Amino acid sequence: MYEPLHHKYRPQNFAQLVGQEAITTTLSNAVRTSRIAPAYLFTGPRGTGKTSSARILAKSLNCLASNVPTAEPCGVCEVCRGIANGSALDVIEIDAASNTGVDNIREIIERSQFAPVQCRYKVYAIDECHMLSTAAFNALLKTLEEPPPHVVFVLATTDPQRVLPTIISRCQRFDFRRIPLEPMVQHLQAIAAQEQIQITNEAITLVAQLSQGGLRDAESLLDQLMLSGSVTVESVWDLVGAVAEPDLLALLEAITHNNAEQLLDRTRQLLERGREPLIILQNLASYYRDLLIAKTAPHRNDLVACTPTTWQAMCHLVQQWEIATILEGQKNLKASEVQIKTSTQPRLWLEVTLLGLLPVTRTPELSLVSINRHSNTNPSAVKDTPHPQTPPAVITAPEIQPIQQEVVEPSPPPPVVHQDNLETSNEEDNVEIHTEVVANQSVDLEQVWQQLLQNLPLPSKALFKEHGSLVALYEQQASIGIRSPKLLKIAQTKVSDLEAALGKLYDRKIKVQLEVAATHQAKVSAVSVQAVPQPPRIPVSTDSPQTTALAPSTTSTLVKTQSASLEAVPETPITEPLLSPDNSDATDEVAIAAQRLADFFKGEILQLNDGTMFTQPMTTSSLPPQAALDWDDTEDTDFDF
Repeated sequence: MYEPLHHKYRPQNFAQLVGQEAITTTLSNAVRTSRIAPAYLFTGPRGTGKTSSARILAKSLNCLASNVPTAEPCGVCEVCRGIANGSALDVIEIDAASNTGVDNIREIIERSQFAPVQCRYKVYAIDECHMLSTAAFNALLKTLEEPPPHVVFVLATTDPQRVLPTIISRCQRFDFRRIPLEPMVQHLQAIAAQEQIQITNEAITLVAQLSQGGLRDAESLLDQLMLSGSVTVESVWDLVGAVAEPDLLALLEAITHNNAEQLLDRTRQLLERGREPLIILQNLASYYRDLLIAKTAPHRNDLVACTPTTWQAMCHLVQQWEIATILEGQKNLKASEVQIKTSTQPRLWLEVTLLGLLPVTRTPELSLVSINRHSNTNPSAVKDTPHPQTPPAVITAPEIQPIQQEVVEPSPPPPVVHQDNLETSNEEDNVEIHTEVVANQSVDLEQVWQQLLQNLPLPSKALFKEHGSLVALYEQQASIGIRSPKLLKIAQTKVSDLEAALGKLYDRKIKVQLEVAATHQAKVSAVSVQAVPQPPRIPVSTDSPQTTALAPSTTSTLVKTQSASLEAVPETPITEPLLSPDNSDATDEVAIAAQRLADFFKGEILQLNDGTMFTQPMTTSSLPPQAALDWDDTEDTDFDF
């Protein structure tokens, strides 16, 4: 019956254990001096000798060729042969992956109380012990701490982080390292000579490098290669399914010379020879790692998995590369790995990724954004650079003219820009003019207002029915006029009701803006609006309360001043011409409004001492009352109309 190489050449004593000199010395001295611990914990990567060391320890404790434990078991006695083939009654090997429950551990604990049948010690070797459940570990705690005098536990694991700290503290821990390259190569050469395998030294070195420190993996790979006759480096690459070193060097040369055509040709050849796109990407990423080592430490060829010839070629090629270029290429390859794994077109994405490694496709380090950012952070550079100083624009309002009731596609007058007597400042003095297009439809403001009132709650409905009116209606905004300035603050609390009613009426969000309207202002009904652009509304700000002045040609414009700079805000109220100052009916309308207000709140109008309601005669103006009150505060402001 055929026996695999990793079974045939398994170490039978501590002297045959490859690459673990510190561990073998410690265990040999412990056996020789009879200082046997009740429990051992062997940790390390796969194929480094953990299970083999557990068997060697069991042989050393129980070899019949010696009356006491010995560090050099004979290997031919009945106990040694039984431990080697797994038939010894007192040496029990347990796979924790299939015996994870607490019941399995309790059974072991119960059997450990009995004396050994054939050997001096009962040895329990629990492989992959990290697979045990927490309850199983807890059941094992007391036995590990104080086992019977004839029992030794050996726990082996590749993942010590998953072992409970209380278990680790009760064991003597030995960390098995990966097998170094040189002793592994010597061990493989000895096997090849004994098995008469025709293999080159470069191929043996490559096998040792590909195993990444696992001796069992190297022996298994050598076992496969011996069936292919004469073993070369190319046959090793073909067997493991990886990309050969010359092919990877050809890809790197194409990238170095910025040759996209050669890069695609080499990639297609690899794909046609059966190489998977993901394997090509991963192998190229490992070569970028090797390039980085060749660039920074060209004398450390023991850190890379390649032949000496390839290492020399790589060191020569990397002289044309920068470290930043290598790191950027590694980053791109890493980012593309997930895409190639999950994509339905891995070949396409492999070619796109490799083309992205060409130097011509890299983004320049200095961009326009970085230049602008540098200039912004360097005030002296900005100060020294001459820039034309453009004075801020001033928008002047045309003369006040009555609005036409039927507006048909009017064109607003062009703004007049004055640059006289203006001082430049560091503040933002530019004026932005925003225009808004009114709905392209006929709007009956009175009808809309009545429908709006029907959707208002009772308190809001009573307030706006007596003292409000719909001044203008746009696509996203509505202007509501309040006849009394004293009621403006109360009306501000009801804006949400107005917006909700308009949203219910038009199935869209319409913002409501409240204004102080003249009590004699008439509403316009059935105004035909055909995509009328809004004239600018220029805000004015002084120390006094905000004021507005209506100055439209075809539509009215609200004007406000803010120091020497003017900002335009869209607004297009649709109104009829205001009453002239000599209109004598204004006082009567105010009195009527006051009486209605008193009736609504169930109050009465108080007469003054002289029998009149007002201490001074009521005067009218073309401005709203609030604007007329505050206009005097802005008399020092320089306006250029």
